[in-house]
Amino acid sequence: MELMGELDRLRGQVATLEAEVARGVRIDGVTGLLSARAFRGRLAEEITRARRYQRPLSLAIVTIDDFAAIETVHGFKTSDEVLAAIGMRLSQLTRAHDLVGRTGPAEFAILLPETDATDARDGLGRLIVEIEAVAEGTVSGVGTSIGIAGFERGLSAEGMIANARKACDQAQRQGGGQTALASDLDPLEETPTLALPPDAIPALAVALAERDRYTGEHSKAVIEMSGGVARYLGLRDAEIERIKSAALVHDIGKVAIPDEILKKPGPLTPAEWELMREHPVIGERILSVLPGMSGVARIVRHEHERWDGRGYPDGLSGEEIPLGSRIIFAADTYHAITSDRPYRAARSHGEAIQELTRCAGSQFDPTVTAALIGYLYGRRQAGALAAA
Repeated sequence: MELMGELDRLRGQVATLEAEVARGVRIDGVTGLLSARAFRGRLAEEITRARRYQRPLSLAIVTIDDFAAIETVHGFKTSDEVLAAIGMRLSQLTRAHDLVGRTGPAEFAILLPETDATDARDGLGRLIVEIEAVAEGTVSGVGTSIGIAGFERGLSAEGMIANARKACDQAQRQGGGQTALASDLDPLEETPTLALPPDAIPALAVALAERDRYTGEHSKAVIEMSGGVARYLGLRDAEIERIKSAALVHDIGKVAIPDEILKKPGPLTPAEWELMREHPVIGERILSVLPGMSGVARIVRHEHERWDGRGYPDGLSGEEIPLGSRIIFAADTYHAITSDRPYRAARSHGEAIQELTRCAGSQFDPTVTAALIGYLYGRRQAGALAAA
């Protein structure tokens, strides 16, 4: 009897170990999502179904931009926590019948049944902003690129993954922080897309400064503050540079605003305000046609959104607003308050700080506001020490 009991105990242990091994093969240990092997198996099943019933099917590859830098600067433990947080966010934001898996060191895949590639792109575009809002430890503002491939007759699971990865690579070559469709790629193109010339952004800023001298000088101050706040918040170098680029051209849409409105010495009428409020959208249109500028264009579009959702052009609220937009909005407001304008005199640093503090939580992101005030305090202290 004792021998039989021991055999039963051993059988139970073996069964438990087999279940753990099977789960380890099926589930990714870091994110809790389907492993690459299990995801590929489900993809093959869905391809068979789509082929048999002639139904649409799409696959999205989501890659974390600059993930190696996160590992290098913050370590493996923090990078694993970032992966887990992003995996959870993807699961929360996708539909109940979609399937999410981890398919690479910095790569996720989303299977979208009953969805063609164009509809998938329209639905998944918001994920880039949502993931950017994920904060884990000292890491925030994580950028992602998304490549989307639709099912085509004769395409295998391997072929569909390859197409989505090619589209994702294209999105990253164009600067990251955007989506790309495999169907839009040129199959004959063997060379990478040309990057934006390094002097293109300053050239746009010069064009704006020639149009409106205040706007050009204002942008320089906003760049300095925005970069300082981004560093204060612990953002990565690539994200800091993206935010500084957006700060440099955040008012570029004003080139389309008539001089009589742009340089009006008094308050604008409601109709004039409606026209002026178009400048972030115009700025986005100007920037989005340039290679690698989609991330900057998105920041520019939303730099007048308010934390409470009462801003423009889209009425985004809270962390729906790109972090770079929130930073530039606060820095832009501080400099506007402390600068002379044709219709009012500059107000003091103290008055500007009071205004920022009063509007934190309604107009401005409270965390960004605190970081800006801390940055400004540190800068003034450094100036006082240098003058002593």
